[in-house]
Amino acid sequence: MKKILVIEDEPFICSNIEEILILSDYQAITAHDGLTGLELAKENLPDLIICDVMLPYLDGYEVVSMLRQDKTTAQIPLIFLTAKSDRADQRQGMELGANDYLTKPFSPQELLKAVASQFKKQDIVKTSSQDQLTNLRNNISLAIPHEINTPLNGILGFSSLLMQDHSLLNSPEGLEIIEYIHQSAQRLNRLVQNFLMYTQLELIATNPAQLKELQSADTMSIIKDIINDVAFQKASEFNRPEDLELAIENDLIKIDPNYLTKVIEEIIDNAFKFSQPQTPVRVTGKVIDGQYHLNITDFGRGMTPEQIAQIGAYMQFDRKYYEQQGSGLGLIVAKRVVEIYGGKFEIKTILNQQTSINIKLPSTQFK
Repeated sequence: MKKILVIEDEPFICSNIEEILILSDYQAITAHDGLTGLELAKENLPDLIICDVMLPYLDGYEVVSMLRQDKTTAQIPLIFLTAKSDRADQRQGMELGANDYLTKPFSPQELLKAVASQFKKQDIVKTSSQDQLTNLRNNISLAIPHEINTPLNGILGFSSLLMQDHSLLNSPEGLEIIEYIHQSAQRLNRLVQNFLMYTQLELIATNPAQLKELQSADTMSIIKDIINDVAFQKASEFNRPEDLELAIENDLIKIDPNYLTKVIEEIIDNAFKFSQPQTPVRVTGKVIDGQYHLNITDFGRGMTPEQIAQIGAYMQFDRKYYEQQGSGLGLIVAKRVVEIYGGKFEIKTILNQQTSINIKLPSTQFK
C-alpha cells in the first residue's frame, strides 16, 4: 500500500484529502504545520507528499527546500496545494523541487489523477533503473570470465614457474617473466578500476540527487597540465614519444581532476594502441565560443559507422582479428564522464585510415 503524507493546516481540507486517499486504498499520514510535516517525512519516508504552500512555522517552499537537501527525502515526489494560480509562484515551487501543483479548489478526481500521475512516473523511473542494473549485471557476467582470467592466468602461471625454479630469478628469462607478471597485474588492476568507475557512473547517472551533487561540486581542473602529463606518459609506455603531437591551450574546466585524467588516459591509450609506430597521435585543445574543444586523432584502423553506433560497455570490435587488451570499457567510461559533466563526446572515423575523438566541455575562459 502506497504511503502518502498530507501537510495541510486547514483541518477540514486535510480531513477530506485523507478520506479520499484512504477510500482509494492509500495509507494517509497527516500534519497541520510545516515543521511537523518535515519531521513526519523523515520518520516515515512516504511514497508521496501532498503539501500546502501557506503553512505555519515552515511554509511549503521551506519544507520542499529542506526535503531536497536531505538525501533520505530528496527523491520523494511532492505535490503542492495552493490557492495561488500565479505562474511565478508555481515556478518558484518547481525550481525548489516540487513535482506538480494542484490549485484550490480541486475535485477528488483531480487529486487522484495527480497522485496516480506521480506514482506512474515513479514506476517508470524504477523500471528504467532496474533494467539498467540488470543489463549492467549481465554485461559484467559476460565480460569478467575472459577479461579477468587472461591476466590472472598469466600471473599464476609465471609465478608458479618462478617458484618451481628459483634459479630463473637471476637470469634474463626470469626478468622477462617478472616483467610479464607486472604487466598482467597492471592490466588486471586497470580492468577492475574501469569496472568500478563504470558502475559508479551508471549509478550516479540514474540518481538525480547524486548527479546534481557531482555537477555542482566546486572542483576544477587545469586542463593543459593534465593533458601534457597523461600524453607524455602514454607515449613513453608505447615507446612512441616521437609520434606524439601536442598543441594545447590552457583553461580551467569545472570537472573533477581524477575524472578528467581518466578521460584523457583512456582516449590517448586507445589512440596509441590502435595505430602503428611512426604514425602521429595528434592532441589539440582550444577554447571556442565558451567551450573547450579537445581533439585526439590517430591514423590507425578506424571504425565502421555500425561500430560507432554500437559502442557500449564491455563491447570490443573484431576481437579475433585484433589483439585487444582490456574490456572495451575505455571509450564508454570516457564518454559517460563527459556527458555527466554537461559536455559532448563525438567520434569521427575513416575506416583503415584514422579516428578522431572530439570532446567539448564548458569553458571558464581561464588565461
